[in-house]
Amino acid sequence: MFVMTIDQRRSRSEPDAVPALDLLLPSDRTVRPFERTAGDEVQGLLDDPEAVVDMALTLARDGGWSIGIGVGEVERPLADSVRANRGPAFVAARQAVERAKSSPLHVAVEAESSGGEHAETALLLVAGIVDRRSDAGWQAVDAMATADTQAGAAASLGISPQAMNRRLRVAGYVEERRGRALVTHLLEAAR
Repeated sequence: MFVMTIDQRRSRSEPDAVPALDLLLPSDRTVRPFERTAGDEVQGLLDDPEAVVDMALTLARDGGWSIGIGVGEVERPLADSVRANRGPAFVAARQAVERAKSSPLHVAVEAESSGGEHAETALLLVAGIVDRRSDAGWQAVDAMATADTQAGAAASLGISPQAMNRRLRVAGYVEERRGRALVTHLLEAAR
């Protein structure tokens, strides 16, 4: 299982951003939905490594969060509330979010196996791509998410296919997609 513990950065100087997380973290991809656990921190329980990667990178794009991912066992039977559950994955998520607070990209992964370190390394690389992406790059990437083809995405932005290709290349579109698949694979292997 995967536990994500997410802590709002700069929460003492900025408004409470936790209520807005419902838009970023869909509950239909969780085993137990994200809940506020303390102050500006939320926690969720997931079983799908691809959902973990999607949510972590969505939060990295937003930029206002420290993201800890714990990989491990969770005691059964599961309680209805994520806050009422326990197990090594929860301990690992706590350690990860504390490390994430001092990480340059504010993400960390903890697992009992060495696979956690590998997953964290890959996640840091992909988060770096997301962090450096320009507004024009995000427009291109977002257009690709809703278009059938690259030419269709270019048309939706009112740019040429060649300009779209350049934007995607500079944005690291292919590298991000492949990196996401790698992180997903490494999280699965770290279980």
